[in-house]
Amino acid sequence: MLKKKRWYDYLWIASATYLILGFFNILFAWLGLICFITPLLIAIIKGDKAYCNRYCGRGQLFELLGGRLGLSLKKAPPGFLRSKWFRYGFLAFFMTMFGVMIYTTYTVFAGASLKEAVTLLWVFKLPWNWTNTTFVPSWAAQFAFGFYSVMLTSTVLGILTMLLFKPRSWCVYCPMGTMTQGICQIKHRKEFLNGAESKENCRNTEGTCQ
Repeated sequence: MLKKKRWYDYLWIASATYLILGFFNILFAWLGLICFITPLLIAIIKGDKAYCNRYCGRGQLFELLGGRLGLSLKKAPPGFLRSKWFRYGFLAFFMTMFGVMIYTTYTVFAGASLKEAVTLLWVFKLPWNWTNTTFVPSWAAQFAFGFYSVMLTSTVLGILTMLLFKPRSWCVYCPMGTMTQGICQIKHRKEFLNGAESKENCRNTEGTCQ
């Protein structure tokens, strides 16, 4: 019997649309803040990982490409990706890069020149010279370039792990997943240590991602 589709099963369309819109106008990158703030709010308010398990359009996109379209080797990801040291180390690195992005935005706000480039994998600069950002403050455009770099880089990493391993292997070490898991565990520390319900709520989407 086919499982009935729900509205949030189609959020992969939003993730794909976001990436496409960024190529036409970098300012659409600001929409990515929805995917940055919403998981944290859900974890803080509800104390669970509902966003990762239900509402993550990126995870759905990887599942579509790797699962239904067969682009994944569907191998179990290596153990080190699941390890705490790697997940928290990658989170620290990712947040450092995010901090650099915020600092660069501040320098432009303070008078530095706008750097119109998307940086892929923190190394390769992709010129976005056709984008018209003259109708917004330079700092707003700089934030858009930086944030789209973060979103594009994480998507590329997710696609690479999708191709090599299971479709949603990115979820195993996703920085947002690691943060929400930590928030959930702190919020339910007592129950997490003693109750099965909180363990279920706080787990790192083991059933779908690992």
